[in-house]
Amino acid sequence: MAEKTYVMTLAEKAQLEKELEDYKLVRRPEVVERIKIARSYGDLSENSEYEAAKDEQAFVEGQIQILETKIRYAEIIDSDAVAKDEVAIGKTVLVQEIGTSDKDTYHIVGAAGADIFSGKISNESPIAQALIGKKTGDIATIESPAGSYDVKILSVEKTA
Repeated sequence: MAEKTYVMTLAEKAQLEKELEDYKLVRRPEVVERIKIARSYGDLSENSEYEAAKDEQAFVEGQIQILETKIRYAEIIDSDAVAKDEVAIGKTVLVQEIGTSDKDTYHIVGAAGADIFSGKISNESPIAQALIGKKTGDIATIESPAGSYDVKILSVEKTA
């Protein structure tokens, strides 16, 4: 069975590699040291520090596996390969909801780099799906659980 590919920009892949390096070279050794210290306290059956350290170790190892998989199956998208004013992965889009003065800025990224709190939305999200392929000046209809609404694309720029 073929593995899922993770669509991302080169910058997103570099960020994942940096995060992986931090987990392997910083977080993993820290957890190993905490386990070693907790073991020195004696009886492991009632040692909450040991249990907490082992839980953290499992989390860290899981994150390492996830990051390695995303990096291994990364599909790099070149945002320069599409028109300058066309919405694509690796682009920043300014939109305005039709009939309002509300403006929103979205950075379109691969699913691996999504972080809604910093305005990075996955190319698989309903908003990105509605915007990708459109150009500056186009109207896009975004489907949401509360209903659909239209937005006008005010500008499209390559994400720095």
